[in-house]
Amino acid sequence: MISRRHFFRLFGGLGALGVTTTAYGFSEPALQLRVVSYNLAPPQWPTDLKLKIAVITDLHACDPWMSLDRIQGIVERTNALKADVIVMLGDYVAGHRKVTRFIPASEWAPVLAGLKAPLGVHAILGNHDWWDDKEVQREGKGHTFARRALEASGIPVYDNDAKRLTKDGRPFWLAGLGDQLAYFPARRFRPVRRVGVDDLGATLAKVTDDAPVILLAHEPDIAKRVPERVSLQLSGHTHGGQVRLLGWSPVAPSGQRLAYGHIRMKHDIVVSGGLGCSIMPFRIGVPPEIVLVTLGGQAPAVA
Repeated sequence: MISRRHFFRLFGGLGALGVTTTAYGFSEPALQLRVVSYNLAPPQWPTDLKLKIAVITDLHACDPWMSLDRIQGIVERTNALKADVIVMLGDYVAGHRKVTRFIPASEWAPVLAGLKAPLGVHAILGNHDWWDDKEVQREGKGHTFARRALEASGIPVYDNDAKRLTKDGRPFWLAGLGDQLAYFPARRFRPVRRVGVDDLGATLAKVTDDAPVILLAHEPDIAKRVPERVSLQLSGHTHGGQVRLLGWSPVAPSGQRLAYGHIRMKHDIVVSGGLGCSIMPFRIGVPPEIVLVTLGGQAPAVA
């Protein structure tokens, strides 16, 4: 079976043979930012509690594909949605080498600090945020550059942690899972017993009442283990396959079912196609997107 990396390299090479294909593939990330909206009513979520969540994921900051100016534009577009809360699902650092400059966390994090929402901006990390920090990979511990930069910019980063928020006097929980592939590259430096730093049980144990729960998980793979207690899982990582044809992704790192969009299991799941690129700088059939999820907002039925 062809790997994700080999597929994108092959696809990129074939695209380079045709000017039209190449122009479309490389211009789509820069020109076709869209907002994708989901109006959901998970059975675990109160029907009369309306919550608007803006989701940003997989920026992969680098020049020229995801410049500081473009990130600023994403910040402004997100703020214009007037969401109650903004969540960022990881992979802020570049995910490929076809760049003119790798943008350091000390530059992109302050731009993201311009995000504003009444209930705050909340972040988790993605696999590339861990993989990019060679010292953390060698030592097997520590906070990554990405985490330190986000926190220095006033954005809390959740690592198997949960926070209780309130909207219109009604509580809910925001739970952030540690990355499931954090130490995958560390196998080159030392024996690794477990590649992930995720602990779903410990994360949900921090939920101390029966208020509804929203889970932030960079990779959607955890979905099969998420209990019915969770109302909504928000994930990225897949880029919608980065190449998506007629609703099908030739390469789906989390499987076809979890490649993109709204999925219903024991809980509701939304997998964003994200904003940037990994391995190769093109997206075909899955334009970069900001996701806006609206939960509830309906009056309860009268018995």
